[in-house]
Amino acid sequence: MTYVGHSAPDARRADGEERASLKDVVAAYVGLTKPRVIELLLLTTVPVMFFAARGVPELGLVVATVVGGTLSAGSASALNCVYDRDIDEQMRRTRRRALPRHLVSARAALVFGLMLGVVSTLVLWFFVNELSALLALGANAFYVLVYTMVLKRRTTQNIVWGGLAGCFPALIGWTAVTGELAWTPVVLFLVVFFWTPPHTWALALRYREDYANVDVPMLPVVAPARTVARQILAYSWVMVATSLLLWPVAGTGWFYPAAAVVLGAVFLVEAHRMLGRTAGTESLAEIRPMRLFHHSNLYLSLLFVSVALDPLLTR
Repeated sequence: MTYVGHSAPDARRADGEERASLKDVVAAYVGLTKPRVIELLLLTTVPVMFFAARGVPELGLVVATVVGGTLSAGSASALNCVYDRDIDEQMRRTRRRALPRHLVSARAALVFGLMLGVVSTLVLWFFVNELSALLALGANAFYVLVYTMVLKRRTTQNIVWGGLAGCFPALIGWTAVTGELAWTPVVLFLVVFFWTPPHTWALALRYREDYANVDVPMLPVVAPARTVARQILAYSWVMVATSLLLWPVAGTGWFYPAAAVVLGAVFLVEAHRMLGRTAGTESLAEIRPMRLFHHSNLYLSLLFVSVALDPLLTR
């Protein structure tokens, strides 16, 4: 197995083994960027570009924004992995990452993360615009310096305020097309902001023992499941209400509000059901928090797809 940042393995190994080793290293570096997180972030960037353009935006602009956004998100994730490698090694959910498995050295991962950050800023600056580049750089810095290094291990509100970094793609998608901020992307920013606690707390409820073992005070670690479910429900109602604000603020067609009402109703039903399942029990098998987690992914994905489709279907 090849270890990045250490001496190279014996060159006399069989070709097949060398290829497998290279594959492991490439996979390790890709893993540092947390591709699933990037997918979700891009899903809140590209649809906003369609909405800002009131149709199909210029392909080259979309490609540059996607590349720059991907590199920026990958940079933040890689730097997060470097800082959190001590707790990642102890948690079931994260112990298979590259740093806990020593597939990549901490120094190499740090250099990799910083390089991605620099390249992403340059791509957005020269091929999109300065405002989008600064927003991406600000989101990266906030995620690493504020959430990862300050909030995550100190407060139960870590993900509430730390989640601000994940809201920036909505602003970046808008500014990439228009070159300026407006109330429309702010509403979508707030939708993601209120979506983040239900999404993350459902996952944290599933892995609360992991977080407890490494002294990360996620809300499910310090509060009963029923309290967590109530908080999730409260944020869910605010999230759905905020999503409906886009209709009057942005002057959407009929498609978006119809989709927002249906998707919001389905999500709220699931949030109410999870609260009901917490009555008198702390059993995760009965509460089934991952149902809400998967619903949250589907909700956000379809909501932003409806943002992209609205100007195409109702113009």
